[in-house]
Amino acid sequence: MNEWHTLHVSVHENIETSHQRCSFSFDLSPGPPLIKVSVTSTNQKQMIFCFPIDCFENTLFGMGNPLLDISAVVDKDFLDKFGLKLNDQILAEDKHKALFDEIVKRNKVEYHAGGSTQNSVKIAQWMIQKPQKVATFFGCIGSDQFGEILKKKAAEVHVDAHYYEQNEEPTGTCAACITGDKRSLVANLAAANCYKKEKHLDLDSNWELVKKAKVYYIAGFFLTVSPESIMKVAKHASDNNKIFCMNLSAPFISQFFKEPLMKVMPYVDILFGNETEAATFAKELDFETDDIAEIAKKTQNLPKENTKRQRVVVFTQGKDDTVATKVTMFPVLDIDQNDIVDTNGAGDAFVGGFLSALVQEHVLEECIRAGHYAANVIIRRVGCTFPEKPEFQ
Repeated sequence: MNEWHTLHVSVHENIETSHQRCSFSFDLSPGPPLIKVSVTSTNQKQMIFCFPIDCFENTLFGMGNPLLDISAVVDKDFLDKFGLKLNDQILAEDKHKALFDEIVKRNKVEYHAGGSTQNSVKIAQWMIQKPQKVATFFGCIGSDQFGEILKKKAAEVHVDAHYYEQNEEPTGTCAACITGDKRSLVANLAAANCYKKEKHLDLDSNWELVKKAKVYYIAGFFLTVSPESIMKVAKHASDNNKIFCMNLSAPFISQFFKEPLMKVMPYVDILFGNETEAATFAKELDFETDDIAEIAKKTQNLPKENTKRQRVVVFTQGKDDTVATKVTMFPVLDIDQNDIVDTNGAGDAFVGGFLSALVQEHVLEECIRAGHYAANVIIRRVGCTFPEKPEFQ
């Protein structure tokens, strides 16, 4: 049965100055949210209009490691100075600390709000367009210039970012050193590693934002930072029959953070990953198979707290079909290999597109189609960037 919350108001119609009674009702039952308008005239004729509401502000909640992406064209001397290789991805060491200031001083740079989860929620917001601030994001930054730039960049893409700011570590950054058609990525997590549940997530004003959401997404990378924060959000989602999503993120998460990963797994309603991450996960859990579809099924059948929702597992495979429980195989969009510029953001973009459809309560097939579209757009560009508006139908 539908659960209706009703507000009664009176309006005047210009024609014959008749007095009409108008009832506005908000349908909060499962399924796409609706505003129902019932108009009854003085002669008791009634007209009913239903208008769908795709989503509201703060419907989607993300929490993770925020990074300020800094992109610049550099020369070989710059790479050599900091010991960087072409088409490489590394975590910053002590010898790289000066790189981030120097790349800004020596080159024309572009800034973008980055980090895996923040990339996904900003892609979701881009796909949805309006209303703005559908996506909320929590993470830790430093009280510094890069932190101020990151706040500005998150606001520009209409993500409602609420960062925990501290003075111990600088804002996390990822330098994309571009040389011709190749790039070298250097990530300095810094402040992203400093998120504190009791100093941010537990605050009443922040927890109210968590409670407003109906879909939650956290990349596996955050298991290395604050597993207790993940558990609090996951349990809230489960207790209130909301949707909690996670990502395997990288093979090392299953290998070295298996205990916190498996502790949160019973609360995971939708699990994302790529074929490499899925294979590593299966090996760590002794699934004794390397068949991606079979791994998805075994993962789906792992113990689950909220039995009202069957777990959905979605594994992407690059240019090959996406594997998803219920759907089995879903082909990706064709693309000329010459049009591929940068595949680094493809996974984050797929999740972002998927989430944009999920918060609008579309079926699984439509969520995957939206994910494929977003990934197809992003791999044609440098970094996790996008045009002004999507052309997704």
